[in-house]
Amino acid sequence: KRESTMQITRQADYALRAMLFLSRLEPNVRAATSEIAKQEKIPPSFLAKIISQLSIAGLIHTSRGARGGVSLAHDPEKISLLDVVEAIDGPIALNDCIMHNDACPFGEECPLRPLWCEAQDDLTKKLRSTNFAQFLKISKS
Repeated sequence: KRESTMQITRQADYALRAMLFLSRLEPNVRAATSEIAKQEKIPPSFLAKIISQLSIAGLIHTSRGARGGVSLAHDPEKISLLDVVEAIDGPIALNDCIMHNDACPFGEECPLRPLWCEAQDDLTKKLRSTNFAQFLKISKS
């Protein structure tokens, strides 16, 4: 059975908050995961998995040891919200029929399918065109 992915998960929300925290740091400054968890109110057990997924996706750098921590792998303006959501949740699908034609008995003939496709395109475009540097400008004004 396929699971619908209508809602952005709590894990993706936490990942977005962690990335926003890292975006506020000076370039090349590392943060301890304990500090991220505390400031962004993210359960440390959740954050460990999130950090791992963001690192695998190439969005952050991690290093261990006394001078270790987490930092962005790219400038904040080069990381979109879509990059983070997809690193955690995979591709966005508002309805199963968008990703799998056979999920709907009406297939391509479904009168609702174009609406779902358009709404998904709008959401994806918005997340892709929004980067973390934009939030820094908002918080400074």
